[in-house]
Amino acid sequence: MSKVALNATAGTGIAPGPASDGRRLRGDASRRTVLESATDIASVDGLDGLTIGRLATASGRGKSSIATLFQSKEGLQLATIAAAREIFTALIVERSRVEPRGVRRLSALLRNALDYSRDRVFTGGCFFAATAADVDSKPGPVRDAVRSALVDWYGYVEAQVRHGIAAGELDAGADAEQLAFELVALNEEANSRSLLLQDERPYALAARAMRDRLRAAGAAPGQVVALDA
Repeated sequence: MSKVALNATAGTGIAPGPASDGRRLRGDASRRTVLESATDIASVDGLDGLTIGRLATASGRGKSSIATLFQSKEGLQLATIAAAREIFTALIVERSRVEPRGVRRLSALLRNALDYSRDRVFTGGCFFAATAADVDSKPGPVRDAVRSALVDWYGYVEAQVRHGIAAGELDAGADAEQLAFELVALNEEANSRSLLLQDERPYALAARAMRDRLRAAGAAPGQVVALDA
């Protein structure tokens, strides 16, 4: 699976708009190229593994150009997180929205998340699984950015469980927080074990476990077909 096109202004707080001149166009292109390399490197070596020298080699851009684009290492890290979040949202969340809220969308979300890791959109599998382990004990803006992305993801999964309960697709007594936690944990374990063992089998095992867990919570077979291995 190829990466979606990156927004060149990711992480800057600048709304995308028409380029005013050739320099802006070149700057946007340089930023996209550097961020494509940065997200991939961080998925393997963590955000602390990002250096201007390494990015210059990986992206083919000059060190001074990269320093100008991001100003500081923290600026580079924050832009990298924003770029990865954009890709995560496009490939997992946005693609699930063709399905109605509730169990069908939840199943699509989980399938998309498994595919995103399995297809190695980033060399190191899930970008946020890799970087969370890197920054979880390091307070500051970088950890806040990673946490924000994951809190939104966890919350969206739980919201679909709650929609499923409200619509009668899942048992009325189902614990939405607990069920969402278990489903996310299965996804994260598949990512981790596949990377360690260099084996795709964990994705099929996780999909089957997700499907069985949702069926046990009351979902109809037709609502979880996205998780058929």
